[in-house]
Amino acid sequence: MSRSIILVLHPSRPEAHHLASEVVQALIKEEINVWSATEVSIPGVEKKSNEEIRESIKKHELVLVLGGDGTILRGAEIAHGTDIPVLGINLGHVGFLAQIEKPTVNALVSAIKNRSYKFEKRMTLGYKVIRGESAITEGWALNEVTVERNTEAMIELFVQIDHRPLSRWGCDGVICATPTGSTAYAFSAGGPVVWPDVAALVLLPLAAHALFSDPMVVSPESEIAIDVESDSGVLSADGLRKFQLLEGDRVLLTSVKSFVSLAHLEDIAFTDRLVAKFKLPVDGWRGE
Repeated sequence: MSRSIILVLHPSRPEAHHLASEVVQALIKEEINVWSATEVSIPGVEKKSNEEIRESIKKHELVLVLGGDGTILRGAEIAHGTDIPVLGINLGHVGFLAQIEKPTVNALVSAIKNRSYKFEKRMTLGYKVIRGESAITEGWALNEVTVERNTEAMIELFVQIDHRPLSRWGCDGVICATPTGSTAYAFSAGGPVVWPDVAALVLLPLAAHALFSDPMVVSPESEIAIDVESDSGVLSADGLRKFQLLEGDRVLLTSVKSFVSLAHLEDIAFTDRLVAKFKLPVDGWRGE
């Protein structure tokens, strides 16, 4: 039976295109086909539409991403709802979703050929927008869902958890993040770092004009409701999927049972990723 993978790469990074060309040629020699929906032409890659890839996703064994964490989120869009792992090779700054160090072409191709990678499942966050009595859109995020202002004026949001009122905030917005997303937008806004295997959600108001506006860690089984009390706003999921909100809309958020499977060539502790990302001072450590 023929084998195939899907390639996702950063469209404007020459380094990604060069590495993709080398990897693809080596995979072809191993009789592994490569599909891609990217606009960049790579010799040996079968260019397909997004619709063709989505329809055939279960025929592939891996989504290989060459780029940063943002590109990996696009790879996660393809693999979401399946057991197909996403293997990210970071070509920029150290991220949290990809390898800490870029492997050689031979090491990467060997790992794909032998399926010798480690897996970890990451929880996802589901959202639904209620307008009137109807759900008008719904979706998911691997990192976070934000409800934010889309004008210069702050947005008025009324937040409830498990059908009980929490607070009304005049703010720039509210972030709800998964453990994966805790080190992304939520971290930049002052939220806590949550280890990936912790089952929790982070709820974080942005620049709220309120006495209490600290980040909160919420049960993944809880339902978070955010009512829009301003003229308009915008919902953003992972920065990729956006939806315009109107006054009176309600955004419902909770963890969902679908996962994204991340693959790594090496089993690297999350602590080591933090150290590498932020260059934390660990000189003199006396461990093993």
